Amino acid sequence: MTIRSVILGLLGAMTICGVTYFNDWVLRQTHFVGNNMPVVIYGSLILFMLFLNRFLKSWALTGREIVVILALSLAACCVPGSGLMRSFPGTIILPHRYERLEPSWRQHDIMRYLPQRMLADISEDDDRILDGYVQGLSRDSKHIAISDIPWHAWRRPCLFWLPMALAMFFAVIGLSLVLHRQWSEHEHLPYPLATFTASLIETDANGRSVLWRKRLFWVGAGAVFAIHLNNVLVTWFPNILIPFQLRLDFSKAAPLFPSLVRGGGWFILRPRIFFAVIGLSFFTATDLVAAFGFGPIAWAWVAGVFAAYGIVVNNSLTGGAYLGLTIKDFTLFGACVGTFISLVYAGRHYYLSVLRQALGLKTTADIDAKAVWGFRAFVLFLLLFIAQLACARIDWQLAPLYAGILVVIYVVSGRLMAEGGLFHIKIAAFPCALIWGFFGSEALSFQTILVLQMVSIVLFIDPRETLLPFMVNANKLLAARKVPMGKTAAFAGAAIVLGLLVAVPVTLYIQYDVPAATQTDSSTLRKAKVPFETAVAVKQRLEARGTLVKASRVSGWGRFAAIRPVRPCLWGFTAGALLVGIAALCRMRFPRWPLHPLLFVVWTQPHITLFCFSFILGWIVKLIVLKYGNSQLYSRLKPLMIGIIAGEILGAMTPSLIGVIYYFLTGNIPKPYVLYMG
Repeated sequence: MTIRSVILGLLGAMTICGVTYFNDWVLRQTHFVGNNMPVVIYGSLILFMLFLNRFLKSWALTGREIVVILALSLAACCVPGSGLMRSFPGTIILPHRYERLEPSWRQHDIMRYLPQRMLADISEDDDRILDGYVQGLSRDSKHIAISDIPWHAWRRPCLFWLPMALAMFFAVIGLSLVLHRQWSEHEHLPYPLATFTASLIETDANGRSVLWRKRLFWVGAGAVFAIHLNNVLVTWFPNILIPFQLRLDFSKAAPLFPSLVRGGGWFILRPRIFFAVIGLSFFTATDLVAAFGFGPIAWAWVAGVFAAYGIVVNNSLTGGAYLGLTIKDFTLFGACVGTFISLVYAGRHYYLSVLRQALGLKTTADIDAKAVWGFRAFVLFLLLFIAQLACARIDWQLAPLYAGILVVIYVVSGRLMAEGGLFHIKIAAFPCALIWGFFGSEALSFQTILVLQMVSIVLFIDPRETLLPFMVNANKLLAARKVPMGKTAAFAGAAIVLGLLVAVPVTLYIQYDVPAATQTDSSTLRKAKVPFETAVAVKQRLEARGTLVKASRVSGWGRFAAIRPVRPCLWGFTAGALLVGIAALCRMRFPRWPLHPLLFVVWTQPHITLFCFSFILGWIVKLIVLKYGNSQLYSRLKPLMIGIIAGEILGAMTPSLIGVIYYFLTGNIPKPYVLYMG
């Protein structure tokens, strides 16, 4: 680890946090982060390693320096996009606007049940703060001055929310140090995305990437990049060029598959090809690739069969679309709990030794100091996060449960990345909805549900840019280059802090200066309503049952005595946990057991449906290579697959580079080209 690598890594983190919102919501291109394979980082790495680093000669960066820069930049990716800043400003100011528009909110005076420090302070300059955010402050195409932004309105909520987010981020960094050795050295997980990254940064004696001489790499990268470049140009010149179709349409065959369609399986009839998914599948275990590909189809069929008998597992039983109670989400969380238990059991000796050393007790096991200090940091910051939840009017008995659910989801997300290279992970099982389903409305009261949902909406509503998968890959790269992970973890925390210091003011400036940047994100606009609409609905339901006063008086341990779980959700949770447990046991007992336990974690996830067809293609390719080829053929084809991944990443990044030039030359919004989900 060198000083310049740390400085460049911190600068990279600040740059990503400064430009991501502009690219995503002003230029409207493929999101710079968007998932756990951020195109802004990997695209920049590809260009740097192939075309720039070799010409720096004595100034060329070494592999050890590059992985440090990557680690710090990846850590900061949890800040600027869906990980935090996409939802953070809107969800703490827009409720003030909706209060004016929604009569039921005013009738029930629902805003007063939320601690006011959670929301933007509009007590002064009401129109300038709220209307300026919604409509913009710029006039006559002139950009506003930095002093025009009402910074004072955001001081109070930032001081409340950002320390809470940092506490969880720091806890996750510590947790990543604990998990690394067990997953990397004891279980020998493949880390497909880290394998791809390591191939990019491997250099010869002249500092040139070894991929430069791999013909198959250039074939794969060139072909895929040409396809996407053609499709980008089609968006600009639709009457001249012909698009290369990456989406197929079999929707007319829908009547042949009534159960699939009824269960939401429309996606398999309109599949889309993602070359990066096919490439990463080549470096992933075959049975796990099959689980990623066929799992969503199996769930759609199961949901369709249940729907035929009047049992709806996909739609919300109560509480709306985002944070409502659905059987599907509880099945997903049950599978996560089953997976978490199996992971802890598999590494029980190692984790127990780490715990003993963290407590200062003797142990015969050889435990790294970084894992011990990582565990201590994890516990310390998790307790701090729990204390902050308690300060937000959440009973201290519920706060550890909320934090524990987050830890389970984060660990399973990290496992999906380390074992399967699943870079687009969205485990849509939210702690607020899970606690609500397990306890029931009478045990929680609508006030507690409101606060729990507000925390989830602001900090954890879109878990596709979760920090732990970023750190899992970073730690693998650091270990391969023998870079101290403990020191890098500390600088990763600093990168997140610096990223926040950049992302918050830059995002607020763009939102007040370019009103279209806030209006185009309809998802965030809708999410800002969810906690309050849910609280109103629950309050009305309790009033109708005559239990409103009783529910409002329950607190502390009394909530556990008043538990009335939502039974369909409880059955879904139990089914998910049992399916994972049975699959894990059969996998240990029967070598040819075909179902990977992680199948039941991914099959209900909403976003994986977009990629399942590409996983199936990747599975077929790998099967053919292994069946009709040999290990030598498999090794020879690796550069081709790395090139396919690199070509798609560059294809996703190129429209942003074109868009920046076009925007600053003309002042107009460029044509959008969104490769991955926005």
